[in-house]
Amino acid sequence: MGQRPDGSASWAVGIRRSAVMLAVLSGLAACGGVDSPVVATRTAPPVEAPAPAGDATVLGSGSVKVALILPLSGPGAAVGASLRNAAELALQESQSPDLTILVKDDRSTPDGAREAAAAALAEGAELVVGPLFAATVQSAATTVRPTGKPVIAFSTDASVAARGVYLLSFLPQTEVDRIIDETTASGRRSFAALIPDTVYGRVVEAQFREAVARRSGRVVAIERYPAGNPAASIGRLAPLIAGPAAQADALFLPDTPEGLSAAGPALTRAGFNPARVRPVGTAVWNDPRVFALPAFQGGWFAAADPAGFTGFSQRYRARFGSDPVRVATLAFDAVSLAAALNRQYGSQRFTDTTLTNPSGFAGIDGTFRFRPEGPSDRTLAVFEIRGGGATIVSPAPRALGPSGT
Repeated sequence: MGQRPDGSASWAVGIRRSAVMLAVLSGLAACGGVDSPVVATRTAPPVEAPAPAGDATVLGSGSVKVALILPLSGPGAAVGASLRNAAELALQESQSPDLTILVKDDRSTPDGAREAAAAALAEGAELVVGPLFAATVQSAATTVRPTGKPVIAFSTDASVAARGVYLLSFLPQTEVDRIIDETTASGRRSFAALIPDTVYGRVVEAQFREAVARRSGRVVAIERYPAGNPAASIGRLAPLIAGPAAQADALFLPDTPEGLSAAGPALTRAGFNPARVRPVGTAVWNDPRVFALPAFQGGWFAAADPAGFTGFSQRYRARFGSDPVRVATLAFDAVSLAAALNRQYGSQRFTDTTLTNPSGFAGIDGTFRFRPEGPSDRTLAVFEIRGGGATIVSPAPRALGPSGT
């Protein structure tokens, strides 16, 4: 599976938020299982995704059948349509794919996902790609796993991953590992943390503790705060992160742009100096509003290199006349991977051994691999915020290191 040439459009293309995606995330969370806000902050500008040509439910005419389960109606419809278009583009760009893609609508509901999975299996699907959200992934996987067929899903909630249910998504755990690795490699090993008291915050806190311990770092203190109201927690943490007696040399603050807009001024009032204690975070920082905050100048965060998405977006616009949502690359990569594995491995194309190749696969957003237990690893870049923008200070590695390091 080869990586396509990168484009050269501006960095902002890959970072402006999609109001559509934010709404879908909020709505689907109520269905059980919460997906990461990372997805929302890395989408393209809101667009009306075009309806598939002729509302086709089958793409291609190859001998190997692959199901594509997406929210093509309900609150996720616009995102689902963009993912479907990306799958079509991948099929067109793949060399001799020999695939038939069975496109199924999960109606943005768990019941719809279960019905879509059952229908796809009845039609001979050997692999299920999708669904998008935690609740629909859980429902589809319950139907698919007893058959021994694998699922490559797009949720950012790692709790729905399992053997045979692989997540091709932007997982916050991977971003935490990358930023802690790079921060400790730069010589900063004493961390304080400000954690929003949210599902996302609890997930990244657990990974933060593990990553710091693995790198032989030290957690000086952790303060949690109600979403959007960090002032009291910052006041308690201030003696450890501000002034000449500061005990931490890095501050981990994994919050959304909205949360950071409240935290930034409070940190400044507390005397926090980002030149002395480096602020670090995850890809939720990938937003111009964060880049403008004085408290985060010189801060680092981990995210996918935007160049691959830029090139993909250009080809998508040429084909469909609109911008893709940021997560559309996931559907493109999944279908491209299915085509490549079919060419290379024949009857072993979708076995667990093939899918969990430790060397991984090349994708739009860099190299990725599936772990045997279901989550994925990704190569990520580290960015520094400076002067209202963000630049890469540590490029994404070309290859993945040993898993769990």
